[in-house]
Amino acid sequence: MGKAESALQSLIRRAARPYTAGPAVADAQTVCQRLASEGISNTVCYWDVYADQPASILQAYVRLLNTSFTAARYRACASRPDCYLSIKAPALNFNIDLVLKKVLVEARRVNAIVHFDAMGPETVDRTFLLIEQAADIYPKIGCTLPGRWRRSLNDAEHAVKMGLRVRVVKGEWAGIGGDDRDPCEGFLNIVERLAGHAVHVAVATHNPILARLSLRRLKNAGTPCELELLYGLPQKPMLRIARDLGVRARMYVPYGHSGLPYRLKNAFRNPRIIGWFLHDLWRSK
Repeated sequence: MGKAESALQSLIRRAARPYTAGPAVADAQTVCQRLASEGISNTVCYWDVYADQPASILQAYVRLLNTSFTAARYRACASRPDCYLSIKAPALNFNIDLVLKKVLVEARRVNAIVHFDAMGPETVDRTFLLIEQAADIYPKIGCTLPGRWRRSLNDAEHAVKMGLRVRVVKGEWAGIGGDDRDPCEGFLNIVERLAGHAVHVAVATHNPILARLSLRRLKNAGTPCELELLYGLPQKPMLRIARDLGVRARMYVPYGHSGLPYRLKNAFRNPRIIGWFLHDLWRSK
């Protein structure tokens, strides 16, 4: 890695700091407790890096289940977090026998939901296979569907048949072989497919128009739903939408290695990304 690339990576890590609770599980615990005192539910996740081994990632997930769901001080206070665990199947090598069963056993012990994050499009089929295996072990399972992939409409039907909780996102990665569409249009199409059929839908967006349209459609169909936001992004306008529509607000709270919620390589197509990056550098001081 050259000096210029190393310097850029250092700036990216600095700019990304506000999007995680901190480097340690105690940081996530503190943020979740604060959110709970404000009436905001949460999702907790460990953000790993390529060098992390599945065994250490497993320990992080189990530690999150222990600290976020069973801490004595949470049991003793009225603001105990309404919390669930998000995991990344590729980080566990899609291994049900050696790794994932341990997470599910611990989740069953504390009665917690285990949700599978969406990663790159090449991981989807293996992730859903793992989800099917996990659902045979433990019923409280969720999946994430990106709007920008056309295949997500079929995946939505699959999720409904399996009785999964679903989180809908716009999507970060482009689809494979042209399996790509306008993320907002795809987002609404997935919501339409889930409305009246899914057991629960989390509308995960900071786009106010998209949030209102999606939540209203789900409520009109009688589908349990909530608004999910990313920690570190502007919250107040979105929290007002949740209050106006009478739905729960949830915050996705990662800890560990910081990451940006946008891709700098897309800046040439969306110059606003440079402005976001500079703003994040400024507020990370």
